[in-house]
Amino acid sequence: MAEFPHSLFREEDYQNSFDRINRLTADTKGLWGKMSVSQMLAHCCEVQEVLNGKELRNTPLIARIFKKMVRRVAIGTKPYKKGEITHPQYVISSDPSFEREKARLLAALSAFKADTGPGKHILFGELSVEERGWTAFKHLNHHLTQFGV
Repeated sequence: MAEFPHSLFREEDYQNSFDRINRLTADTKGLWGKMSVSQMLAHCCEVQEVLNGKELRNTPLIARIFKKMVRRVAIGTKPYKKGEITHPQYVISSDPSFEREKARLLAALSAFKADTGPGKHILFGELSVEERGWTAFKHLNHHLTQFGV
């Protein structure tokens, strides 16, 4: 896994992410963006569950046309930009329960860590173990940083 700087399959990165999630409270405010902390947790959980094998539904045509570019952004080592466009399935418009979404995300991360094989993603295609671990870390880190933890 030397190719990527971090991975949720590395115990240190996994534990650090777990600890950062546990530092969040229902009152934690984002440093940028419009999501509440509960919406962010639900968003991250939905992304994580898709990385765990859940179906990705209603992918816009433009995303399917430019899926190679989407893959490069997701798997590349450059950080995500603030306010990037997200897949409609990942947009959380309700205000879900903080505790429920936190528990759901921690469970999704635990399931991810237990499945150390390569994977397949509808937009990204085949993912090596290294790509899966990095992609999961990169997305979660972006949003935990957004909420100051």
